[in-house]
Formats: sequence, structure tokens, C-alpha cells
Amino acid sequence: MNECAQVSVALNLDTSLHQWMTRGGDARIVLDPATGLNRYSSAPFPRDVLAFASSTANDLGEDADKWLRARFPQGAAHLEDGGAYAECLNELRGTIRAAYGLDSDIDVFFAPSGTDLEYIGLLAVDGRRQGGVVNHLLGADEVGSGCIFSAAGAYFAQETALGMAVMPGEPVAGLGPVTMADTPVRCEAGEAFESRMLATDFASSIQETLATDRYPLVHVVHGSKTGLVLPNLDDVDALKFRFGEDVCFVVDACQARITSEAIRAYLSRGMIVFVTGSKFMGGPPFSGFALLPPGIVSGAAPLARGMAQIFRRAEVPVGWAGREICKDTGNPGLALRLSASLFELARFQALPIERVARVVRAFTLATDRLASLLDVRKVASVPLADADEASGYTIEMLTLVTLDLCHATDGALIRLLALEDAGRIHAALIAEGIRLGQPVRCVRLAGDRWGATLRIGLSMPQIVMLDALDDTALAQWFEIRSGRIGEALHSHLAA
Repeated sequence: MNECAQVSVALNLDTSLHQWMTRGGDARIVLDPATGLNRYSSAPFPRDVLAFASSTANDLGEDADKWLRARFPQGAAHLEDGGAYAECLNELRGTIRAAYGLDSDIDVFFAPSGTDLEYIGLLAVDGRRQGGVVNHLLGADEVGSGCIFSAAGAYFAQETALGMAVMPGEPVAGLGPVTMADTPVRCEAGEAFESRMLATDFASSIQETLATDRYPLVHVVHGSKTGLVLPNLDDVDALKFRFGEDVCFVVDACQARITSEAIRAYLSRGMIVFVTGSKFMGGPPFSGFALLPPGIVSGAAPLARGMAQIFRRAEVPVGWAGREICKDTGNPGLALRLSASLFELARFQALPIERVARVVRAFTLATDRLASLLDVRKVASVPLADADEASGYTIEMLTLVTLDLCHATDGALIRLLALEDAGRIHAALIAEGIRLGQPVRCVRLAGDRWGATLRIGLSMPQIVMLDALDDTALAQWFEIRSGRIGEALHSHLAA
């Protein structure tokens, strides 16, 4: 049976859950009738493919699929009701707090995608200064592409999760003026900037923002598309000490490659944390949530009226002024996607860290061998100055590897492959039943061109599954799959 036939059978087996998960988002979530997959070549049902694509998008896992069927035996239509939807989301708020060890005073604001999370940061500081907000994004090339619109307070797609037609780039009604500033995370040579340098740039930008009677919203990246964590917490603390309540920080942890300790460290400093369920967490695309420290909800201005086109009432924490402008209806698709993702999170969080580290070490060895076999470089996920230092909260960053297809392991340029070439290789691998993470802009070539990269990422459900294997079986599992990836990539690089 070919893949398209398998897709058709899968959908016919359960239209009430699998098809629900293709609704309640934007066009990225809709399945192509020809392939049965979304635009990221993933699906809201299990498939038998070789996948290390958690940096981009996952298929629904088999265990999560079984759990959803047991959790929602009568389907999900009842979640269209606002009350039932609110009850489900409140239960999921409890799941999140329990998984990360958070206190009950941490609020959770749900969103249909990581891109929509940017609105929450803007809402949290809306109206604090007469001149509006300056949203200081960090490394726009290494966060979601749609974020350049939502971070500016504008629509990013042609429709919202409520099915309302909008125009990309058009400002969301009711938000104060928003200016977006972007600080690159890597230099022209492709090396990550040092944390202190970024913090110095932020300090200057914050001063300039305040001098024009605008409020600075500053992004920290905890797990960029290539696994960077910048700036360091010490440098963030120095900025907070200097500017106090005149600056607000949000943490882009949308890859979900972050420990409970790191989340609690950020929240204890009054920082908002963005997480999605569709990357490392291993859930189907798209879903997200913002973790809000005490005081954010009670101190926020009333919800901007345009948010009624983006969020439903139950997704907004109780106590946020003006939430009643949002429709009291449900989004079964988002509830299911969140439920599947948080099922994976709860299982993963139950694993002792040393058992997670065992699987991650095996992954690192396998990807080292793969890079050596292909004679390609791994893109550094820390600034060069920190390469020999052990940094905090890094274990889950090691679950993501970016391969530079242009440079050898010694750094010598051996192929003039552009990012577009990597896109073609990525598509060819998908046709061969191999799903890796999409190319990302982090390798520079002459003439300001971006070089070819591909990403290999583990997911939470994979780690849970691999934890059951002994050391020998674990090594063999990675050897077989990295060998297949190596053979496929070798043929494309040699062409």
C-alpha cells in the first residue's frame, strides 16, 4: 500500500479525532488532498517513516494516538461548546504545572501556534508607555518565520484560528503602536555572538526605547532553530537590575528544549516563557502556551479588541481584563493537539535526568559518526568563546544537531550549496521516507548567500521509547537509522 493510500485509510479509521486536529489553526495545518500531509509534510496521525524532524514538525505518535482515543472515546465535537472547552483547558493547565513543577499562581495562556504566542507578550505590556512598544526580537532568522509579523502586532496569515479572513501585515486592531527591532544572533561568519555582546546591544536599545517614551519588550532565546541559548541568565539579571520595571523579558522556548529548572528560573525573575507542543515535545502541529509569572495577568491592560479574532475566551487566563470580548466557543482541534503534546510531556518529565542523558549521549555519538562519514561540520550551538565551558540547562539542547553541508569537519569550504539546494535535498529525502528538520539560515557563503543546512532532532516520545532499550540495542537503533540517513545524504551530496 502506498503512502497516499495509507493516509486515506488512516483518516477513514477516525475522522472525529484525526480530522479535528487539522482544524482550528491557519493554513499551515490543512492537509494537502494529494499527499494527505500538511505543508511541513507531517500529519495528525501515526505513520511509519524515519523521522528526526522535531525541530520542524512531528506526526502524531502511536502512543499519543491510543491515549487520545481512550481520553475522547465519543469524539471531540463536544469541545465546540465553550464550557466543555474551558474545562478541558483548565485540566491541561494543571498538567503543565505538574509536569514542570510550577506553583498554582503561574498562569497559562494557550495559543493555536507558536507564532500566535508573540501577541501575548505584546498584550502583557500594551499601554505601559504612551509611545507604544518596541519588541526587541533576537535572531529572527532562527525563530519562526511568521514571527516577524506577529511580533510587530500584525496578522501573519490570511486567516486566524477562528476562521476569520485577515490580511498578513495588517495591524491587529486595538493594540498600541508596535515597532519591531531585530538583533542578529550570529555574525557574518556564522558564529554565534557572545552573550555579553548581545546584552550590551540590548542595554543600548533599551535606553533608546525609553528615551522615546516607548516600552521595551526584550526576547531571550532558549533553544533557537540551531539550539542557541542567549543571552545568558547572568547577563539578563544585569539588565533587569539596571532597568527594573522599565523592561519586560519574554523567553522564546518554543522548541520546548528546556528543563523544568530553567523554566522556573525564568519565571522567578518575572519573565514570560513561550513553549510549543509541536517541536521537541513531539505533539502534532500546531499548539502553544505562554507561562505567565505572578502579576502579569492582573497588571495587563484590557485585551485589545482585535484579539477576539485570534483567541477564544477559555484560552485567556481568568482575571485578564477584557477577556469577555473573545468568543465563548471551543476549538476541538487545538484541545486535541495540546492534549497529545502534554501526554508526551508528562511521560518525558517522569524520566530521571540521567536516563534522558543516556539516550542523548547515544544520539550525540551517532550524529558525530554521521557528520564524520559525510565529512560535514556540525553548526555550533554555543558561542565560540563558550565552546569549552559547561553551561547550564544544556542537556535538551543536545537533542538537536544542525549539519552544515557546505563545510568539512575541519571548516574548509567543500561545496557551494545554497539554502535552496538544501530545500531540494530535504524534499527528496521526504520522498524516500526520511524526514529531517528543515534547512535554517545560519551558514554564510560569499555574496551574502545562505549555505545549505539540515537538522536532525530527537523528540520526547523517541527518548521515552529508547529509554526501554539496553545500551547495545540503543546503539544499534541509532546506527541503523543514521546509516540510512548517511547513505541517502551521500548520494545527494555526490550528485
